[in-house]
Amino acid sequence: MFTPRTPRIVAARRLQRRRDRDQSGRFLAEGPQAVREALAAGAVLELFGTPAALERHADLAAQAPELSPVTDDALAALAETVHPQGLVAVCEQNDVPIGEALAKNPRLVAVVAEIRDPGNAGTVLRTADAAGAGMVVFAGDAVDPYNGKCVRSSAGSLFHVDVVRSPLGVVELLQDSGLQVLATSGTGEDDVDSLLDGGQLALPTAWLFGSEAHGLPADLLSAADRRVRVPIYGGAESLNLAAAAAVCLYASARAQR
Repeated sequence: MFTPRTPRIVAARRLQRRRDRDQSGRFLAEGPQAVREALAAGAVLELFGTPAALERHADLAAQAPELSPVTDDALAALAETVHPQGLVAVCEQNDVPIGEALAKNPRLVAVVAEIRDPGNAGTVLRTADAAGAGMVVFAGDAVDPYNGKCVRSSAGSLFHVDVVRSPLGVVELLQDSGLQVLATSGTGEDDVDSLLDGGQLALPTAWLFGSEAHGLPADLLSAADRRVRVPIYGGAESLNLAAAAAVCLYASARAQR
């Protein structure tokens, strides 16, 4: 049984750092939900688990291409949560080139531009998947989609949609593929409700979301077809990023259906 000092555990633990994830093309998926989705996607290279967890999730253990029982201490070293659930998988990254993703003609796309918070990014990924988006773009100096917190926040959706990493100048590519590009902005001249009522959201659409602290870069705002705000009817100053993304993506999902 592997311990924290076993070379395979030491090597896997390095994947908690972005530099090592980028160099190896691998990342960690923690917990039975993430492991289940990773296995279904064929992304798992090795599954580490405590004996109790492997017995409890025997169906997942049976699907692993390589199964490695570990001590509780070894699992704790691999996990990044306070109360780990006994399973951690080493997975292969699966970035999709933007041209390949656009060739599938997605009707709904989410772009997170220079978003640094992994929890927000993972939640947007999960929301985009739930709303039927086929593609999520991490643009510019955005958080690593394979960051542990981002993977956990995506609740498996990381394995359901095309994940694209691209430079910031992505708007023209999206427009050339027939997508209208809508940039979210608290001061936008259009609002989500008016676009929904007017039928504009029935068109194939890419939504641009910026960081909560700084919003979208000025060049992305100017390059978009429209700048759109989420109307605030109460006294709140604004919505957080994940909530605003949910409103926008589901408005498009409703209009397109």
